[in-house]
Amino acid sequence: MSYFFEKTVSTDFIETVEAVTAALKTEGFGVLSDIDVQDTLKKKINADVRKYRILGACNPPFANKAIHIEENVGLMMPCNVVIQETNGGKIKVSVINPTAAMQAIGNQNLSELAVEITARLERMINTLVV
Repeated sequence: MSYFFEKTVSTDFIETVEAVTAALKTEGFGVLSDIDVQDTLKKKINADVRKYRILGACNPPFANKAIHIEENVGLMMPCNVVIQETNGGKIKVSVINPTAAMQAIGNQNLSELAVEITARLERMINTLVV
């Protein structure tokens, strides 16, 4: 089982960020953080890197359940979604696979919750235009 799933899309970078944000909302997720890696590395170390954003997505009801099941689960949250421009100029969306990630914790109740979260994230990525 891979720790992520991904899709290459036909929309441009900004359109993809907007589409992902909207699709996350449809599945009950909000974006808690939006890290512009390209901008940050340029400002901090004057590095030129391709477009690369990390969205930290959270579904509050699932987060609440997870914290009640496993007090340290916050170390694995939020669910990261990476939107990046590949070396070939394509736009790729990658999403953490919560089912795979939660196996490291070894809590069956948390694993069952992760399956539900994974299904929502898979639906989200499947709505994106190829």
